[in-house]
Amino acid sequence: MEEVQKKSVLEALLFVAGEPVTAGGLAKATEMQDSEVKRLMDELTREYKDRDSGILIVEIADGYQMVTNPDLSLWIKKFKNINQSHKLSQPALETLAIIAYKQPVTKLEVDQLRGVNSDGAVKSLLDKRFIKIVGKKETPGRPFLYGTTKEFLQYFGLKNLSELPPIDDFLKEEAA
Repeated sequence: MEEVQKKSVLEALLFVAGEPVTAGGLAKATEMQDSEVKRLMDELTREYKDRDSGILIVEIADGYQMVTNPDLSLWIKKFKNINQSHKLSQPALETLAIIAYKQPVTKLEVDQLRGVNSDGAVKSLLDKRFIKIVGKKETPGRPFLYGTTKEFLQYFGLKNLSELPPIDDFLKEEAA
């Protein structure tokens, strides 16, 4: 298969996947080597970016995904007439931030940090699949431990948790 055809196959697979696909997954589907897939994906990523396309290929959640160009978000919102109720509530954002930075963490620990009950926020985040149960704490009652998911990374456009802003940045803002 020629290189142009290989790129076309990779584009098609990303397009139909609709979610991040790992280089290993692409390699397995195409019978290419991981290194070749990574090289071709880097080239495709650059090509889409260089031509200022409406669609981009990005590395996200340990894989590659086709996404719309964020520079065109105004047009996409107009087209879709997006309902603002899909945003996360303030309690859900607070809860999600605590889980993202402290994971694995129990709901009681989240409640103590927030100073209020987080039942509704935790349920909402579980329903949206931004968090999941990652185990049970070895304490009396064996409460659930929560952590973030790939959907969380995808929603916030992060490759992995190391891309979260340092917690110190928020503490400096509060002190100012």
